[in-house]
Amino acid sequence: MANINDERIMVDGLDIHYLTGGSGEPLIILHGGGDGARAWKRNIAVLSRKYTIYVPDLPGFGSSQALQAPFYIPEMVEFINEFARSLGLKRFYLVGHSFGGGIALHYALRYPENIRKLVLVSSLCLGKEIAWWIRLVANRRICQGLGKGINSIFKGIKYVAKYFGPWEIVEPISKTSIQIGSSISTLTEQTIVLLSQLPTIMIPTLVLWGAKDTIVPSAHAYAAAELIPDCQVRIFENCGHSVYREKLREFSNVLSGFLG
Repeated sequence: MANINDERIMVDGLDIHYLTGGSGEPLIILHGGGDGARAWKRNIAVLSRKYTIYVPDLPGFGSSQALQAPFYIPEMVEFINEFARSLGLKRFYLVGHSFGGGIALHYALRYPENIRKLVLVSSLCLGKEIAWWIRLVANRRICQGLGKGINSIFKGIKYVAKYFGPWEIVEPISKTSIQIGSSISTLTEQTIVLLSQLPTIMIPTLVLWGAKDTIVPSAHAYAAAELIPDCQVRIFENCGHSVYREKLREFSNVLSGFLG
């Protein structure tokens, strides 16, 4: 496996952990709401042959500092901007998965001049539909009522799902996941949908999705492609929400082919 380094950096007073490796043009990857930087370790090993990879544990996730104050998508966008600035990165490729895709999309709308190319992987904020259990987790009152038992409950659901349903469950469920989830969805739908703003994105964009994604439907990929002026779409058959892990080599080849 390629040399992947664990590093720490202070970003706006937060002690942030990130993984880095490789050489070449800089590529920042934003993990999903139930993951952390380590979920991308195998991808880093492959992609670091062509790019310098930076994968932070977002604030409140993984080994980065826990948050005391509320932290929503606008704060995450500013965090990414300060993270890049602290590393001396002026322009970079940006990849975001799921919740990280939603952040990447917001970042592209706020700071388009900083992004060379944008990649959205099973991204949030492209449609109202989202899995029932995500909507449940996003309900702060329900999670507060369940308290510390929430993770045990969803571990049980994950175990049962392997045998009785095509659901995809991610864990652990962090306080930050619940906090941000409650700001972007309700018990019925995603509440932050950016379709009306997509025509303003002039950055070359690639949207990647699994055809069997049970968290956010692949129809969202096609909706985005119709509105973003310079957009490519790739749907991976027999693949779910975590296409970057399920189709590691194929995913990496498609990504590298797009980035150049």
